[in-house]
Amino acid sequence: MNIERIAVVGAGTMGNGIAHVAAQGGKSVRLLDVSAPLLEGAMATISKNLDRQVRKEILTAPEKDAALARIETGTELAGGVSDADLVVEAVPEKLELKEQVFHVLDEAAPKGAILASNTSSISITKIAALTGRPERVIGMHFMNPVPVMKLVEVIRGLATSDETTAATVALAEELGKTPVEVNDFPGFVSNRVLMPMINEAVTALMEGVADAEAIDTVMKLGMAHPMGPLTLADLIGLDTCLNILEVLHGELGDDRYRPSPLLRKYVAAGWLGRKSGRGFYAYD
Repeated sequence: MNIERIAVVGAGTMGNGIAHVAAQGGKSVRLLDVSAPLLEGAMATISKNLDRQVRKEILTAPEKDAALARIETGTELAGGVSDADLVVEAVPEKLELKEQVFHVLDEAAPKGAILASNTSSISITKIAALTGRPERVIGMHFMNPVPVMKLVEVIRGLATSDETTAATVALAEELGKTPVEVNDFPGFVSNRVLMPMINEAVTALMEGVADAEAIDTVMKLGMAHPMGPLTLADLIGLDTCLNILEVLHGELGDDRYRPSPLLRKYVAAGWLGRKSGRGFYAYD
């Protein structure tokens, strides 16, 4: 299956990163969200990130301009996916919201189109069951920041076809990513392993074992992690971390996934990490 037209639903951190990578890879991209100001902000972010690639000599200035020209934006979901070969859903990690989106996608996207979710923890089988094309539903979990990170977790639902999986793997490779196929379990591999570490780091901070900088330094220098778990949580978004942990805890019933009270408190305060200017650290 040849994938040339990609629609991305959700223009947040992950969505604009996916649009960036797809356009840089030569695909025609339609980036969709609920309001024009959100889309304008997303396009400004994409342009800034492409400029960074030009400065690092990853791209030339004409290649940057060509990538931006391949992206159009829109606020109308049904019309925006009507000619897509593949749709990537990248809305917040809330099952109810994803259910609403996939009902529309199933009705509006071409019958042969693949419907992919960038979910980081929710069952692909459950999402696929909302549609009349479960064989064409798959998980395509990009890592943050999308333009930099090479991994894409490819998650087959119970009914996902071999053809859909092969096309998704081929697309990820075409976009310069390394696809890894994993099974449809809560959190897949990445977040099933990562989130308990972040959660334990938050609990260590709450209990006064050490301050945030000390916890991060131990993990960076002692475990050779490129950044500490609290810095990484701020980058991911504390609300996203909380949502993932709640899915893991609810689906697996294991207390090691129970969100730390301090994480809940920070999210309730609106301290969501880099995107809000304050998380475990303060940001300009």
